Amino acid sequence: MLAQDNLYSQLVAWMKIILPLTALGILSTLFLFSQNVDPTKSIPIAEIDLEQRAQDQGATNATFAGVTNDGDEVVINAAVAKPSASDPKMVNAQEVTGQLRLESGGVVDVVSDTADVDQKEMTVSLKGNVNFVTTTGYNLRTELLNTRIDELYAESPGQVEGEGPPGELVAGRMILTHNEQTDMANLLFTDGVKLIYEPQVAEENSN
Repeated sequence: MLAQDNLYSQLVAWMKIILPLTALGILSTLFLFSQNVDPTKSIPIAEIDLEQRAQDQGATNATFAGVTNDGDEVVINAAVAKPSASDPKMVNAQEVTGQLRLESGGVVDVVSDTADVDQKEMTVSLKGNVNFVTTTGYNLRTELLNTRIDELYAESPGQVEGEGPPGELVAGRMILTHNEQTDMANLLFTDGVKLIYEPQVAEENSN
């Protein structure tokens, strides 16, 4: 009986030595066959085009506003406005709506597809399907309208066409400025004006 107890005790003692060594051998084998890791290498990350990200920066529902020396209020709203990639002082705007509230009480509403806003020069160039509507009865269309934020100024260097109190008209150029003599807004059409006169007063009298 004593011999069996000694054999059991020796077996337990050997197992305490053999089992840990076996475990170490298995772990060593795992490390030998595992992929080597270089700690000097950076963690893989998604490649990001920082320049493209910078160009994509912008704002939604942006507003540019100013007041002229004569007290006229100029407000330009854009659905999307982004800094220009070629000129940091320029802002490219899309889906543009603008309003000019004259000190004299009149209002001019403008809509265009896009606009280039020069924040340094305080100018706005409205481009594409420009619609120019005044409370005095003019509803005009053009492809380019250059305006300012700091003074009463709007000019269409190309053809403008539409309707006004005199009738249907087409002109090679239109300019809206402040008349110093009358202290009122002055809308002028030049460069080959074609007007189809509609005698509204005469028609009303005949009725």
